[in-house]
Order: sequence, then C-alpha cells, then structure tokens
Amino acid sequence: MPKLNLPEAFVPLMDPCRYKILYGGRGSGKSWQVARVLLLQGTRDPLRILCGREIMRTLDDSVHRLLADQIEALGLGWFYTVQESSIKGKNGAEFLYCGLRAMDAAKIKSYEGVDICWVEEGQSVSKKSWSILIPTIRAERSEIWVTFNPELDSDDTYKRFVQRPPPGAFVRKVSYKDNPFFPAVLEEERKTLELQDAEEYRHVWEGECRTVIAGAIYGREMLQMIEDRRIRPVPYDPQLPVHTVWDLGWNDQTTIILCQRLHSELRVIEYLEASFVTVAEWAAELMSRRYVWGFDWLPHDGANTSRQTGMSDEQILKKLNRKVKIIPRGDVEAGIRAARMMFPRVYIDEDKCERLIECLKKYRRGIPSTTNEPGAPVHDEYSHGADAWRGLAAIVDQLKNETDLPPINVPARRMTNARVGY
Repeated sequence: MPKLNLPEAFVPLMDPCRYKILYGGRGSGKSWQVARVLLLQGTRDPLRILCGREIMRTLDDSVHRLLADQIEALGLGWFYTVQESSIKGKNGAEFLYCGLRAMDAAKIKSYEGVDICWVEEGQSVSKKSWSILIPTIRAERSEIWVTFNPELDSDDTYKRFVQRPPPGAFVRKVSYKDNPFFPAVLEEERKTLELQDAEEYRHVWEGECRTVIAGAIYGREMLQMIEDRRIRPVPYDPQLPVHTVWDLGWNDQTTIILCQRLHSELRVIEYLEASFVTVAEWAAELMSRRYVWGFDWLPHDGANTSRQTGMSDEQILKKLNRKVKIIPRGDVEAGIRAARMMFPRVYIDEDKCERLIECLKKYRRGIPSTTNEPGAPVHDEYSHGADAWRGLAAIVDQLKNETDLPPINVPARRMTNARVGY
C-alpha cells in the first residue's frame, strides 16, 4: 500500500475525531489531501464513505472525479473500481455521493451506517441540512469531515464549526502556505491579486470572510443594516396583524416573508422556504402559528389556474379562509430600486430570518465573460428569497393594520425607540 507524505497541517486527519474541519483560502490543497487520506483509509478498513454537498444536481457537482484522479495518482487502480456513480474497494469499502438539500426519509435511513461523511463546499450547507445530516451519521466511531472556503461570517457552517466548534473537534485554517505542492501558475495569480485588491486577496488566498458576497445587489444596504443593528431579535407584536409575501415555486423553493408594519416601520419576524410543498400545506403551516393574520400577498402567477387542480393558488387560499391579494407583475430593476428604498425602514429577526438574510447578502448579478459588465440578476437558490423581498417592496405601503379580529390588549414595543437594552 502507498504511504502518504502528508503536509504537517493535515497530519491530524489520520487521528480518530468526530469532527475534522479544514477551511481557508485557495491553493491550500485541502480537498486534494482529504481525498488521498480517505482513499488510503479505505484500503485498510471496509469503510462506507458518504461524500456530500448542499446541492448536487449531477455527479459532475461531486468529488467523484477528484477521487478517481487520486486513485490513479496513488496507483490504487488495482484496488478500487470506479463505477458510474460510486467507487468500490476490493475489501468492501465504498464511496457514495449525495446532495444534502435533497435528502429525504428513505435516503436518511440508508446513510445511518456511514463511517465517514465528507462534506465539500461546506460554506453553502444550510442550517436545516446540518440539522438533518449530523444525527444521521451516528454509527459507532463515525466521523464528519468538512472542507470549505469561507464566504460570509454569518454562514451557518462557519458559525457552527469555526466560531463555536463542537468539543474536541479538529479545526484548522489552511492556506497556500501549507501546501508544499502549490503550483507556480497559481503563485503568479496570487501575486497579481495581492497587488490589485488587498481585500479580495485576503478573502481568496487567506480565507478571510466577507461581510456580504462580492457583487451583491444589496451589498451596501445589508452592510448598513448590520452597522445600524437592524438585524436583531424582532418579536411578534400581537396588536399588529402579520402579513405574508410569497414567491411561488415547486421544484424551486416557495418562499414566504412574514412581516408586521407599525407606521412607516417594517418588522420582518419570520421567513419560510421549502420545495415540493403545496399551497394548502403552506396554509396549514401558517395557521399553526397563533398570529393575528393580515393578507397573503401572492405574485401575479398566483392568480393562474392550475391544470392539475383546476384552481389558482389564490382560490385555494381563499377556500381555506385566508385573505389574499395579488401583487401586479412589475419590472425587475424597478423592484430592485424599490427594495433599496425600503431597507432603511426595515428590522429583520436574526434567528427566524437567517435564510432570508443569507439570500439578501448573496443575491447578485451575472457578469458575462464577453463583456465583463454586470448583467441581469442570477437565478439561483438565493434569488427566490430576494424575489419575495422585491414583492414586499412593491406593496409595503399598502400593508394595513385593520383586521377582522379584535385587538389583543398587550403593550406594544416600538422598535425604533428600543435600541438600548437589545
């Protein structure tokens, strides 16, 4: 069997530990070294190794190619068979792949016997995915390995494993300086960026976090909200109705912003997001909260009749005794401008709206390589929350506090006069 000449920073990967976390900048070789260590360990024990990432649409999104390349580099082709969607060793060792966001009950059950779970691109893994994955990997002496380049200091993975690591976890920040195999071509790129953009250099090569993603459409507005401490606990006020603003999806996420308005002030108290949930199921989820309800604001396609049900989402919600209004279709750029104007009057709950905050930090424009100029907003997993935010900006001044229910006599607390004490 080959022996690995591991760089010093990666030697602890060989020792037993529940959590092994490697994070840092470009060129550190962390994924490369993890692949080599796992392949070698698989030759010694019949390990079942799950390689996951938040979203894996095809096998090209996985580390399958990296592992196959390292099998060849280590001369282990006689031991491992690289199959179309897995890698198997002669002793029963096996490498499997999954997208964490798509895990369902059947898949979770099948992963209970995993010995090691390697999560690549860990900065993208959501709080929900971690809450499902961690208790799933529960075999005796099982381990969870995570590799990532930090993006935002508010990302759940960074907070969970770097700012507040589990007891006994191995956590190591690595950079190109820890990689004795760092290639000359990358050294030229590193030096060039160091001279051109010191802040970007610290993020890319030193693994420092950003506050907002580079090129974020609402970057300045989110930085101002952080500076003003308007991302904070925002309690439900029982004297004000809760309005919901939706962006509808099925394969893509449906997103729902729950908010209350007091005079010009807007309080975003909760945010919901999921795929493959019917409108009727969403209504039940909302009604499980004992709120005084205002209106459900649906995008223009909420009035479209479905061929499957013969009803529109608007009609379904009304049949369930929800009060519904439709947001007229509007221009995207005009909506972005309206959203920018709305930011100074908004408070967002830092816990119940964590995913919305992430969407607003990561909503960005595409930059075509042909022009190198910012183009239309990118349609990705963050754009759905941002689309609901644009819908909210379109109707924020139409939110009323009249309700069919009598007011509850509980003293209200005005957010703008309550900074001291938070």
